[in-house]
Amino acid sequence: MRELPSKLPDLGVTIFSTMSALAQQLGALNLSQGFPDFGAPQDLIDALAKATTSGFNQYAPGDGLPILRQLLAEQYAQRDQVTLDPNRHITITPGATIAIFCAIQATVRAGDEVIIFDPSYDSYAPTVQVLGAKPVHIALKHPDFSVDWNEVKDAINDRTRMVIVNTPHNPTGSIWSTTDWHNLIQLIQDKDIVVLSDEVYEHLIFDGQQHRSACSFPELRDRSFVIGSFGKTFHVTGWKTGFCVASDHLMKLFRQVYQFASFCGVTPVQVALAEYIQQHPEHIRELSSFYQAKRDLFNQSIQGSRFKWTPSQGTYFQNLDYSDIRPDLNDTDMCQVLAHEHGIVAIPVSVFYKNAPQDLRLLRFCFAKKDQTLQQAGEILKKV
Repeated sequence: MRELPSKLPDLGVTIFSTMSALAQQLGALNLSQGFPDFGAPQDLIDALAKATTSGFNQYAPGDGLPILRQLLAEQYAQRDQVTLDPNRHITITPGATIAIFCAIQATVRAGDEVIIFDPSYDSYAPTVQVLGAKPVHIALKHPDFSVDWNEVKDAINDRTRMVIVNTPHNPTGSIWSTTDWHNLIQLIQDKDIVVLSDEVYEHLIFDGQQHRSACSFPELRDRSFVIGSFGKTFHVTGWKTGFCVASDHLMKLFRQVYQFASFCGVTPVQVALAEYIQQHPEHIRELSSFYQAKRDLFNQSIQGSRFKWTPSQGTYFQNLDYSDIRPDLNDTDMCQVLAHEHGIVAIPVSVFYKNAPQDLRLLRFCFAKKDQTLQQAGEILKKV
């Protein structure tokens, strides 16, 4: 049999896997991939053990456990004043990435165009490409990573089917303002364009700012998929449990695809999450202050270094500008220097672009780490 052509010929191993493997190979401090190096809440771990030993080991309902969907609906009602029907508007998925995949698969067809703001999470464009659709990349304006709305207006045409939004934003830590949302509404309100809003870091918002979900805007409610992640919220990224929120029509389309991508999420994980959320409502309330303290500790630990930075507004990532240190090196090479010569691993921000600016000198560091890890990182980076 002849070798079959790849649908994604330009893609290899992700940068996250590459850099984590490099950290392991060199015994370097790993602040590259976005996962905590501290444990999950003990009561949550105990709830999972209890769920498995109590017999919750068979298929869950395809759309997710009713109690977990109800708890999510209550969160949206309290924070966003949005009334969601847990049965019709919420689906639990095995991770947020598969929810993103299914939302795109359900609404985008060959020949359509999808607007993606760069730097962007690496699953968006490939998911669009495998459909035979076209990713249309619009670079956010450096250094504040704001949207050029004139460029968005110029990019929209009769083939535009979807706009992908990510707030809080990975990798930059920026968040969308109400003005951003209203600008988007103005451009798409009279067009058949769907919004995919990746909000997996929704509870990680700093300095008193507020997260605005796509579903909190009446003009967007019927045309938006909102994606969330329990893994990010509860320090259990390996549990791969997320969710999708959408209107009746969009959720029907979503579930038609999702049922054949993954029949259901992991049952005992859903049971454990539901029990923990009910027992510890303070976890989500305190999450932003928990991670803001880690952001501040990391930034304080590199005071006196030659890096420049603007404090992250959200997520658990902090970008550092090294243009005063090695402006001659691109960010991929700078990551290699840090790994091999200084024993610390980060992610080059250029990999999140289709066409990165030539003068981009930014590295992404994850501060979802133990305080000791962050202090150790600071000591290393001050010597660079």
